[in-house]
Amino acid sequence: MSTVITYGTFDLFHIGHLKLLQRLRALGDRLVVGVSTDEFNALKGKKTVVPYEHRVEIVRSVRYVDVAFPEQTWEQKRADIARERATIFAMGDDWVGKFDDLNDVCEVVYLPRTQEVSTTEIRQLVAALHADKLAELKAAANHLQQVITTL
Repeated sequence: MSTVITYGTFDLFHIGHLKLLQRLRALGDRLVVGVSTDEFNALKGKKTVVPYEHRVEIVRSVRYVDVAFPEQTWEQKRADIARERATIFAMGDDWVGKFDDLNDVCEVVYLPRTQEVSTTEIRQLVAALHADKLAELKAAANHLQQVITTL
């Protein structure tokens, strides 16, 4: 039985996350996933929208995932690989080369990300929509102020 292990934040869960988990599961018989805690993300300089408890529950609910557990440090990976008896460590290809040092305990694989979707792009889109809405509200407020002034 082969076990694949991966890690991620999985904030604003989207089709790219789902397809990556599906492809990861296809690499082995079992998929275990470390989900970055809010505290660990803060250490990495990342701020999540969705709290850890919700993100890990979402990941656990995906049918391709057998186990999801907290990722709290960079250093825990070797212990997790041993505990889960993982034979493959896999990540998205934006991490190419970053985990090659784990090749001495398991096979390291980097998979391509799903094109045209990313959490970063979703965040940027939401920020742009927010900025547009604020601009509309300011314009409306200015117009209302002008109407009040003329009365």
